[in-house]
Amino acid sequence: MSVQIKICGLSEEKTLQAALSAGADFIGFVHYPKSPRHVSIARAFELKKLLPKTIKSVLVVVNPSDDLLSEISQKLQPDFVQLHGDETLERVKEIDSRLRGNDKPIGIIKAISVCNAEDIKQAEKFAIVADYLLFDAKPMDKNMLHGGNGIAFDWELLAEYKGAKNWFLSGGLNVANVREAIQKTGAKMVDVSSGVEREAGVKDISLIENFIKMVRE
Repeated sequence: MSVQIKICGLSEEKTLQAALSAGADFIGFVHYPKSPRHVSIARAFELKKLLPKTIKSVLVVVNPSDDLLSEISQKLQPDFVQLHGDETLERVKEIDSRLRGNDKPIGIIKAISVCNAEDIKQAEKFAIVADYLLFDAKPMDKNMLHGGNGIAFDWELLAEYKGAKNWFLSGGLNVANVREAIQKTGAKMVDVSSGVEREAGVKDISLIENFIKMVRE
């Protein structure tokens, strides 16, 4: 089975089409005002309409309110909502109940901030609720965003990981290191955002194409 690829933080038609043409499996949109990759729900909807049915759409949110969840369910209906904040297990269960109680159920990807082995261990409790886990580097200080910081964690922490069946590797991946990251972790799914940008929030078509090519090879 080939490694699946999620290109996240897309906001323009041309880079979205580049990701699709190069062979991305998941396309992510970020709805988080503090992020340079933030798009409105309306904008995410316009971009989502460009996706073939075979490509999964993901909306990234941080500690979403019930009102936002309702708006997502009613106006966007992505395949997955990625929870990239400090959501507790209880909150994730509440969100799961809300998102699956629709005509078109929405799945959940739960991002896990990783610094040490204990973070990996604690992640397992979310596996009973989330469709996928996503391991990302823990922000180094309070001024950093929830994800998209371009930093990696120690991949050796996942070398012997035998937990959740479905998980993404994220955090600081780019063309230069993604092959090594996959080899060290055994990841079957990878997620990239800042690693295919020429500046914060601005995706680069050649970097997207080269990243996907490197993973496929």
